[in-house]
Amino acid sequence: MFQRPGSYMSSEYAKQLGAKLRAIRTQQGLSLHGVEEKSQGRWKAVVVGSYERGDRAVTVQRLAELADFYGVPVQELLPGTAPGGAAEPPPKLVLDLERLAHVPQEKAGPLQRYAATIQSQRGDYNGKVLSIRQDDLRTLAVIYDQSPSVLTEQLISWGVLDADARRAVAHEEV
Repeated sequence: MFQRPGSYMSSEYAKQLGAKLRAIRTQQGLSLHGVEEKSQGRWKAVVVGSYERGDRAVTVQRLAELADFYGVPVQELLPGTAPGGAAEPPPKLVLDLERLAHVPQEKAGPLQRYAATIQSQRGDYNGKVLSIRQDDLRTLAVIYDQSPSVLTEQLISWGVLDADARRAVAHEEV
């Protein structure tokens, strides 16, 4: 197949890109023909299939359009990038459960119940600390009707989160 100068992609990179395209398509429960139908013929099954196999180079413009069609950020389709393109992992979010026990129930009740649920699911009852994910902090922010950064400041002021948690939240909001 003829490729214009400047459109070269290594075959290994094209295969990795294709694997990501296929994974997104199958996660959405679409066959190649389903993509063609859903896009009303804009994306031909044979073309998408050739992108997925790495047989055909995809331009940046077409990749951006395909990402838009699938409703995902372009970087999710690029090989060698972690989800979100993070270069280094953000600091861990670690709740100090001993300090949490001393926060008044009317303030910390939702957090105490959430932490107890996580401990139960993990079978982790050391009672001293509990690591949580960014998603947990976002969920807690919804429960407390605050932004993650405002909730983080509140938890730091209670002594429940270490001040390093600010970096994790700042990393998330970039």
